[in-house]
Amino acid sequence: MFTPTPRQNDILALARLNGRVNVDELAAKFDVTPQTIRKDLNDLCGQRLLTRTHGGAILASGVENVAYEARRHLADLEKRRIGEHAASLISNGSSLFINIGTTTEEVARALSNHEGLLVITNNIHVASILLPSPRIDVIVAGGMLRRSDGGIVGEQAVDFMSQFKVDHAVIGVSAIDEDGALLDFDYREVRVAQAIIKNARNVILVADSMKFTRSAPVRIGHLSEISVFVTDQPPPENIAEICRHSGTQVAIAPGADQAEESEHS
Repeated sequence: MFTPTPRQNDILALARLNGRVNVDELAAKFDVTPQTIRKDLNDLCGQRLLTRTHGGAILASGVENVAYEARRHLADLEKRRIGEHAASLISNGSSLFINIGTTTEEVARALSNHEGLLVITNNIHVASILLPSPRIDVIVAGGMLRRSDGGIVGEQAVDFMSQFKVDHAVIGVSAIDEDGALLDFDYREVRVAQAIIKNARNVILVADSMKFTRSAPVRIGHLSEISVFVTDQPPPENIAEICRHSGTQVAIAPGADQAEESEHS
């Protein structure tokens, strides 16, 4: 039976707090070599407690999502690039849904200077972001407020979203399975996301490349239901093939080269 060492337990605690850990930072914190930390991470990943990433690891997903504050800092630069590119696809005078998620919140920030938008959302953070924008009208769904992340979920929210037919839906997901399934953690949130997809003429999925390495238990839908998939890196070939076969456009947010250079500088 696997029993984590005290240092490994500390590493897990840091991952739960921040969503991710970095090899060099851990080596400095615990005054050990990077090789020692890599062995710790390999042990924890072998038990599916963490998932390896370039230069470190993230908290493994399964049946419970990473805490909201930690998710906000995961791939934050990538999410900003994705948000800016997705916003550029939405013209002034459009109506749109924006659902729950830290990436969709970046889309809202990038939309704040648009004009004549009608935004319907079940995300109170999106509503707060757009509140100062005088030329954007915001409608907030009714329903149960999820304190953990400011999402509004439940049957009331589903019924509310079903009243509309909008130009665009901007949706985020917790994971993308290798078969193209779009996944999340809360079945109540999924029901709202499904209503959003159903009642939009154009569906924009915003998800960073980390979503290809994660898993979640509840199925929202499939990549074939998406009009445009905005991400930060070219997707794995099997995902790219699903998109080609389905007619789903893949849009890589500009700036990947600059981000990579900055990471290695």
